[in-house]
Amino acid sequence: MTDAIIPAGTSQPARPRRDIGLKRRYAAEQRFKIYGIVAIAIGLFFLAALLWSVFSNGYTAFWQTSINLPVNFDESVIDPDNERGTNPNILFTANYPKLARDALAQKLGIDPEDRAQMRDVGKMISDGVRGQLRNVVMANPSVVGTTQNVWVLASADIDSAQKGQINLEIGEDRRRVSDQQVAWMRQLEESGDLEQRFNSGLFTFGASSRPETAGVGVALVGSFYMMLIVLVLSLPIGVAASIYLEEFAAKNRWTDLIEVNINNLAAVPSIVFGLLGLAVFINFMELPRSASIVGGLVLTLMTLPTIIIATRSALRAVPPSIRSAALGIGASKMQMVFHHVLPLAAPGILTGTIIGLAQALGETAPLLLIGMVAFVANYPATPMDPATALPVQIYMWAGEAERAFVERTSGAIIILLGFLAIMNITAIILRRRVERRW
Repeated sequence: MTDAIIPAGTSQPARPRRDIGLKRRYAAEQRFKIYGIVAIAIGLFFLAALLWSVFSNGYTAFWQTSINLPVNFDESVIDPDNERGTNPNILFTANYPKLARDALAQKLGIDPEDRAQMRDVGKMISDGVRGQLRNVVMANPSVVGTTQNVWVLASADIDSAQKGQINLEIGEDRRRVSDQQVAWMRQLEESGDLEQRFNSGLFTFGASSRPETAGVGVALVGSFYMMLIVLVLSLPIGVAASIYLEEFAAKNRWTDLIEVNINNLAAVPSIVFGLLGLAVFINFMELPRSASIVGGLVLTLMTLPTIIIATRSALRAVPPSIRSAALGIGASKMQMVFHHVLPLAAPGILTGTIIGLAQALGETAPLLLIGMVAFVANYPATPMDPATALPVQIYMWAGEAERAFVERTSGAIIILLGFLAIMNITAIILRRRVERRW
């Protein structure tokens, strides 16, 4: 049928307009965009709230109140019988807190015979002053009999009051810092002998029941040992398993079963790996409890599925033409995999490994089950020595009753977040630098 010819000068009749739902579809698209923006805004709000809570409570942990004292290393107190030549241990057992108390009392103009005031003076200085002054003497025994200016740590209560964490407006009977101590604080502050200094001890001290002498040094060393063990074991084992399953293994029901189980292991709760480590490495193999070697082995088992999955995905992403070209020029299958496919898959493998290590660094539950929650004050010399880990240290501090441990907990969280951010940024940079786009 042919269209009818419309005579010149006449208008063409308007066609009926059909409603195909464009307005509804455009409206639905706009709503979806709004939902996405709202979801992102909610996520960013809670992230900002979390970071604000952590940083507002934890940034003060990087500063510690200290008092400058002219300490008289009185020989009659340190070595009254002059035995240090034949008995060096005498320098360990000296009454160093008395030297600090006397020095502070002299600076404040207090009579040493006034016991009540001397008790308040002693409460202004950290009990860790024993170790501080002992280290000074052990480093240079010639200071005995001389007067040296030493910055000693203030007690946790004085530190909290100086940072404004204790309300000094309430009654004296309702706070742990007396009005007399507040007056002494102001006196020392005006003379420049009391100030907040960078708290290097947060990174070097070990576990302590006193907040001002507690640090994450031992936890950092323990975490380093564990991450080293995880890297040394999980990377070669995970990459080797991935290459075999992806490039060499026959595709049958057994390899399918293995693949399903690897995917399932990646979703197993981490506490299950802790139970496995407790049963196998401690009870059966009788490895030392609370040691970094056990923590590293447990975290290796937990990290392996993540590395295997990431490595297999990276191998699959290499174009088949690379394999065909290598085989076409006479390369063996082994040469094709290790000389051509594996280098091209390296960016994905590195990214998956770093992400797996970052996940292992933040794990707590499996380490609690293998006893790494122990109180460890000394640095571990080897992975076989007792140690703890950074997330476990955070867990232990979170349960302490002292107010000053709140900022220590948040400060340790900031350190942990810093390490995780560095590891993830490293993964992104490595991927962008070495990856090839097809």
